[in-house]
Amino acid sequence: MERIIEYIKILFLGIVEGITEWLPISSTGHMLLVDEFLKFNESYSFKELFFVVIQLGAICAVVLLFWNKMFPFRTGEAAKKEGVIRSDVFSLWFKTVVACIPGAVVTLLFDDWIDEHLHTPTVIALALIFYGVAFLFVEKWNAKRSARRGTLSDITYKDALLIGTFQVLSIIPGTSRSGSTIIGALILGIGRVPAAEFTFFLAVPVMLGYSLLKLLKFGLALTVNQWILLAIGCISAFLTSLFVIRFLMDYVKKHSFAAFGWYRILLGAVVLLYFLIF
Repeated sequence: MERIIEYIKILFLGIVEGITEWLPISSTGHMLLVDEFLKFNESYSFKELFFVVIQLGAICAVVLLFWNKMFPFRTGEAAKKEGVIRSDVFSLWFKTVVACIPGAVVTLLFDDWIDEHLHTPTVIALALIFYGVAFLFVEKWNAKRSARRGTLSDITYKDALLIGTFQVLSIIPGTSRSGSTIIGALILGIGRVPAAEFTFFLAVPVMLGYSLLKLLKFGLALTVNQWILLAIGCISAFLTSLFVIRFLMDYVKKHSFAAFGWYRILLGAVVLLYFLIF
């Protein structure tokens, strides 16, 4: 019975990951906060691994939904008429690699220190509030100007590198990887839809690389139960992400990100108040 309860907790964490990974409200922050109240009986090192590797389920959802935009080769009749190589998609992937460089450098240098010192409810709450305010400010500022980049193909290599620099901020729990990249893109004058889409592209190599790093640090000597926990978390994150990604893409076509800013501020204030009192 105790093991079944643990599986239910993991299922819930997977759902939280699937919802919060793509909405700019911090998936890691939410999962760490959920674990404060629904603790599952595993070592701290495995939890660190779990909170990262579970994101692979969310990544599979992105690849499935955006396969036509992400796959850089043509097949069938299209390949015969236009050639096998889709140069525009290859170019976008090269820009994505450029955007990964700042985060990769900072993660390799400071990941262990951040895990040790910044994974606290107070840091998460403050980051939620700070970037919630940032969203409100950026959206208000953007209301007075037009987007310079209206599509994914409009994003330049310089834009990609600067967006990747903003992504570095997400190594602080509670910031949100998608949130930091979207804020960066909006500041650069990129439209909401291409900003969200580029975030999806960027998530693929970032999460794969970060998951590999965590697996190498932890080692592959996982127990059967730990593999089951990872599988449950990834599958539930995958299924939830399928719905959330569709929702986000429909949402940003008609609305700003301000609602997510208010949500972050409210949640951060509640969390901060809770841990100050208790």
